[in-house]
Amino acid sequence: MEDALIAIPQGTYPPADTKNTTVKQTIADALARKGYDTLTQVQQAATQPDLEGRDMLVSAQTGSGKTIGFGLAIAPQLLGEDETFGASGAPLALVVAPTRELAMQVKRELSWLYSDAGAFLASCVGGMDMRDERRALARGAHIVVATPGRLRDHIMRGSIDLTAIRAVVLDEADEMLDLGFREDLEFILDETPAERQTLLFSATVPRAIASLATRYQRDAERVSTVSEKTQHADIEYRAMMVAPRDGDNAIINALRYYEAPNAIVFCNTRAMVSRLTTRLSNRGFSVVALSGELTQSERSNALQSMRDGRARVCVATDVAARGIDLPNLDLVIHAELPNSHETLLHRSGRTGRAGRKGVSALVVEPSSRKKAERILKFAKLTADWGVAPSSDEVNERDQTRMLASDDWQVEVTESEQDAVKHLVEKFTPEQIAAAYLRQYKLRHSAPEELAPVTADRPKPRAAFGPSVWFSLSEGHNQNASPRHLLPMICKAGDLTKDDIGAIRIADDVSYVEIREASVVGFLAAVGPGMKIEGSKNVVRLDGAPDVPAFERPRSNRPPKGKPRPRKGDTTPVDWNDAPTPRNRKPKPEDRKPKNPVEQRSKPARFKDSGSVQRKDLSGAGATGEADVKFTATSAKKKSHKAPAGKSKDASVKPSGKPTKSSAPPKGKPSSKKNRARAAAAKPGKGGDALPKRRKT
Repeated sequence: MEDALIAIPQGTYPPADTKNTTVKQTIADALARKGYDTLTQVQQAATQPDLEGRDMLVSAQTGSGKTIGFGLAIAPQLLGEDETFGASGAPLALVVAPTRELAMQVKRELSWLYSDAGAFLASCVGGMDMRDERRALARGAHIVVATPGRLRDHIMRGSIDLTAIRAVVLDEADEMLDLGFREDLEFILDETPAERQTLLFSATVPRAIASLATRYQRDAERVSTVSEKTQHADIEYRAMMVAPRDGDNAIINALRYYEAPNAIVFCNTRAMVSRLTTRLSNRGFSVVALSGELTQSERSNALQSMRDGRARVCVATDVAARGIDLPNLDLVIHAELPNSHETLLHRSGRTGRAGRKGVSALVVEPSSRKKAERILKFAKLTADWGVAPSSDEVNERDQTRMLASDDWQVEVTESEQDAVKHLVEKFTPEQIAAAYLRQYKLRHSAPEELAPVTADRPKPRAAFGPSVWFSLSEGHNQNASPRHLLPMICKAGDLTKDDIGAIRIADDVSYVEIREASVVGFLAAVGPGMKIEGSKNVVRLDGAPDVPAFERPRSNRPPKGKPRPRKGDTTPVDWNDAPTPRNRKPKPEDRKPKNPVEQRSKPARFKDSGSVQRKDLSGAGATGEADVKFTATSAKKKSHKAPAGKSKDASVKPSGKPTKSSAPPKGKPSSKKNRARAAAAKPGKGGDALPKRRKT
């Protein structure tokens, strides 16, 4: 993949019959019907003649028209020299999107783009009936739009044929990797023909995307739009400082201040979405929620409510709101700070689309200010820092909107004449105006009172200025620490903490920096003896001391409390005081005697203590003698009698368990195992024959 970036300036959409365009006439007609007289930068990049058929890694901001862009880019590969598609069969193109909503949105856009070309489109997304998708694929489709998981499922079930694929598009590739679809994407790309055209469209290009492009693209062209240098130029970023536990009130005031036709509030967790949705609903906002726990029908109903105006506020998580395109979405509020600058760009990209202006407001508590600054810095964004809109600002904005309403300019109709005349005769102008104001406020939620908080940046610490260094005869070995030295020096030298600069502590001496203007008073307070607390010597130095940086000693215990293994060449001590060497633990080869006949001819000997000791086992071999002891059940009072023709002694395996010919274990004589042993040990089987194990 080439490292150079191709920056495509925005230009006017060229006619379809010119030589410097790759747009087919049927597609040009569809664009003209939709009013596309100009193309965005990413769409201009897709129609460059020198990029026809090439693999591309395209990075462009959210809302820049990437869907139409890759629709134009793959058209030459799909149509070839023709203007229309032939009969539908195996799909010619795959478009993979991270979420259901984005996949269905892509399908709608490509449907009208390829309508004149006679394209048949099919979708394979989670949450839909898989049987309907299989039937649609069996009927044939030119383009398949899918989510990674469902598409892999169809591939593994053999319900989709990828042998005719000419182009593969990964839309929002960075988000699919963030959602954990890397393995699915690699599986899908491995199943498609190697000579395909591969397009990766992404708002950001992290290292994982570059690695994926290097592996699955051939001589790919890295395309970046000019506007990427100034991210989201149509979006105004605001960082609203709020007091702790005042975030919800700040969100309410921000929604009331802007009164956007559609607004979206982003949260990090489902629990936060549920809580904030309930709070806004109780305050009178028409609000819907989007989170991963909703079914497909609930998500569709929520988005439709936002589109038709029944709801104005959507509270969503990052994953649930990925790829949604809501009309008139002019406000994005980050109720919780995103975890990365890429997430911030994706969230804010929901607004400021297609040339519209938008506002992206971050709710920042004092403890989260550094995180917010870091995220904005990595995103190369500049935000206006300030406080959240106050109740007075919201009321003032309401009054401005009320006076600018079109109701004041509309003439009174004939049907309203009688009611207006009656009101004017019965009430004074002040009463009518007050009634109108009350009715206006009833339709809007009252703003919240916010606790005061400073929005100024913390001032950096001023330079200490001219100073003099002194040494003190006390260091780490004497348990000296700044929290101990600072009050001691201030008390002995009649100083304040502002008169003392740096304090550096060595092993047996400490160094203190004192402001030059306070040195005279310090020396007078200490006295000519230059001692503090009677035993600590104070010496004036000519310059700053050269003290190595102090390293805190490491603890010998890890966080879980287990001591770390010590490193050294000390030989470990063997604390075994046994006078005789310990016997080796029996190995598996010791447990199976080499000569079963010899094993049975040397039975174990019972001791009075009720234990059995085996000696000179033939299986021990070269390993020497092995002593194995176990509790003998035959030595107990309720042990069973040995069957007729059998020796009272029984052979013992090296593992310490009785063999088949040993006395049965303690238990009821009528048990299943004991009855089986008794039946197998009846006379006539042979005196020395071992009882056969019953096959189950």
